[in-house]
Amino acid sequence: MKLNIVPARTGAVWAKMGIKTFFRQPLAMAGLFFMFMAVLAVIGSVPVIGGALSMTLLPAALVGLMAATRQADSGKFPMPIILLVAFRSGRQQTIAMITLGVLYAIGGLVVSGIASLVDDGTLAKLGTAVDQKNLEQMISAGVPASLWVFLGLSVLLSMAFWYAPALVYWHRVPPVKSVFFSLVACWKNLAALAVYNLVWASVLLTVMAVTLVVATLVTGPATVGGAVFPVTMLFIAMSMTSIYFTFRDTFDVPPEGES
Repeated sequence: MKLNIVPARTGAVWAKMGIKTFFRQPLAMAGLFFMFMAVLAVIGSVPVIGGALSMTLLPAALVGLMAATRQADSGKFPMPIILLVAFRSGRQQTIAMITLGVLYAIGGLVVSGIASLVDDGTLAKLGTAVDQKNLEQMISAGVPASLWVFLGLSVLLSMAFWYAPALVYWHRVPPVKSVFFSLVACWKNLAALAVYNLVWASVLLTVMAVTLVVATLVTGPATVGGAVFPVTMLFIAMSMTSIYFTFRDTFDVPPEGES
């Protein structure tokens, strides 16, 4: 396993490859993404343990999407069973992936817990704002310190687990080490990842704005939400497709048949 340091412009290439690969197998990639979201949503709706359980399974599900992208990039049609690929490499790998998921769930709880220590209730109010007016009033009052803490810790958590699932699956790295290696890799390629995220943020905001304007002109304001949501989700599916390329160019991926 070798860590490759890539130039900042590679971040834009990753986004481009995600879009290109998505359109090679649009039905498969869109279907897998929506299946991925639906399964996690259903699991997350289970009382008490649902949220933690969905977070525990998220790393394995991401590996499934990355494996699907790899197949689509090679011209193959990924089947739904690919989403379970992380659990089909033997008992030891399954345990390692579940362990990684547990670490991620714990990390999420720690982030929320620390943010809540400096929160005056604003975060809860933001999450339960019943209308646009209330939301605007809270935002106009300024960004609470707890939100900055939450966002900062969430970025660190994301960096720690950005490459970790793929390292566990493709390189058999133990869960704790994979988290450390992921942090190091993200730091070493911070410029490329920053460009990558800026590109996708720009794409998503542009798509939402254009869809909003077109839907308003064609069908009227009442149906804007119904048009913006599916289009936005489609482009989020493309962004998820591009995650594989951030890993492929940062850590070499073993040839098929060796993973």
